[in-house]
Amino acid sequence: MVYSLTVIIGTLNEGPLHQALKVQYARRYAASSRSSSEVQVGDYVADVLGDDNVLYEIQTGGFGTIRRKLEHLVGEHKVVLVHPIAAVRTIVKVPDAADAEATRRRSPKRGHPAHVLDQLVYIPALLAHPNFELEVVMVEEDEVRVFDPGRVRRRGGWRVVHRQLNAVVERHRFRCLDDLFGLLEAPLPDPFTTLELAEALNQPRRLAQKMAYVLREAGATRICGKTGNAMVYRRARKDGAEAC
Repeated sequence: MVYSLTVIIGTLNEGPLHQALKVQYARRYAASSRSSSEVQVGDYVADVLGDDNVLYEIQTGGFGTIRRKLEHLVGEHKVVLVHPIAAVRTIVKVPDAADAEATRRRSPKRGHPAHVLDQLVYIPALLAHPNFELEVVMVEEDEVRVFDPGRVRRRGGWRVVHRQLNAVVERHRFRCLDDLFGLLEAPLPDPFTTLELAEALNQPRRLAQKMAYVLREAGATRICGKTGNAMVYRRARKDGAEAC
């Protein structure tokens, strides 16, 4: 595959958070290149082409919208999908009046690396691909909102216009399906139910159900039966023998 290093005019409606992370990854992994961002790769535009020819794709939104792009790119390239999650979020409300000051308050919600499971359900098989890795970036961010009279019934009329990076707290790299088990905070029995998985994750059961779905769809676990109404899962054996 031939890479075109022409810098694309414009940033495809990227927000400040996306742009800030793209600059960071270009500096971190493409220090020797002057044209490493917005790189044409076949029919697609990649965010960053690293010095080692690894593609870094920043995705601040849902994974479903870039599933086809990722499936295409991993066919010939090493790809790292970078996804930010707000460890600390400050909500900034910008009033309509030009002379009024913006207000700031810290959200009580705290993000966790396991929250990436909300998006992994859209690309469950990709973590099993040898050319794909996922990096979850825990960040401190500002969420900027403006008043929109047309949305009074939603969030009191305040609409999110962009997210702004304040600091990177930590990074978590997932190189394969087994790395998802690194999210566990306690031992997990085998076989297990999603209730037991939720307890080991120290997260709500809905996230455990999504992790179970991703692992099953990618072939890392199998359904062994039921206990009551709960499915029972067992980790698949690497020798290909029946797991149950």
